[in-house]
Amino acid sequence: MCSSGAIHLCSTAVLALANLHKRYGDVVALDGCTFDVDRGRMLGFLGPNGAGKTTAMRTIFGLVRPDAGEVTWDGQPINADHKRRFGYMPEQRGLYPKMKSHDQLAYLGRLRGMTAKDAAASADLWLERFGLTDRRLDAVETLSHGNQQRVQLAAALVHGPELLVLDEPFSGLDPIASETMSDILREQAAAGKAVVFSSHQLDLVEDLCEEVAIINAGTIVVEGNVRQLKDAAPIRHLELEMDGDVGDLLDTLDGVGQVRSDGLRTKAIIDATTDVRGFLARAQEAGRLRHFSYTTPSLSDLFLEAVR
Repeated sequence: MCSSGAIHLCSTAVLALANLHKRYGDVVALDGCTFDVDRGRMLGFLGPNGAGKTTAMRTIFGLVRPDAGEVTWDGQPINADHKRRFGYMPEQRGLYPKMKSHDQLAYLGRLRGMTAKDAAASADLWLERFGLTDRRLDAVETLSHGNQQRVQLAAALVHGPELLVLDEPFSGLDPIASETMSDILREQAAAGKAVVFSSHQLDLVEDLCEEVAIINAGTIVVEGNVRQLKDAAPIRHLELEMDGDVGDLLDTLDGVGQVRSDGLRTKAIIDATTDVRGFLARAQEAGRLRHFSYTTPSLSDLFLEAVR
């Protein structure tokens, strides 16, 4: 399913949001929002604050009813049975603060159709996985923000969902917890689950996700495979460190845009069509070449270009 006006690489989708529109008075939250994700795939859902990410994710669970458009699972409108097979981690935490961590996870598992025995076993498994076994009988409100975040993710996973929708799951996590979270999300996708998560940590998204959808002002403006989107970008990054006059050397190169230097290393944005092979040879002749790199733009670059 392709987004109108967006850079998009189509796939056979299991979850599809199609042409969603939503207004709150004069505020347009969604304006034709369209994206999809398949089983076994992890989609990074990106956008500036207020772009419509949370609204779009809430439509999947019926927490927001769009004014127009539809959300489907396996080609069918999402119903109560589908939702029981989904896992959701909201940005605003939805835990019972005075309930013990284990009891809360077991209770949520039973709400999703698990037996009491299976729900309790799954609660223990996920608490152990997140390093919280020794806090299993502690009330959620006594846990640190990061540990509450882990319990919230465990709540989304406890019933073995087919779809995971996570709103800012890495917010407030230390590097160790972020690594654990990343490993779990990779495992879920490898096990055939569909995973959608939003994040402002673009380096992390680039490392985790093969696919991204970038929303701006309620509309998907970029969607597709991260590597292919980077390869298709019209710019490249050139970094150079050498003995000699770098400025005069750059004057011999076509398609040079922004140039920055920290006094040691020079960084330039150049046209993707520029042939740098001759430039590299000239740099080697002009002085001792200490460093040279020529790369595609980062996901952060693509994001900034898309939402400006």
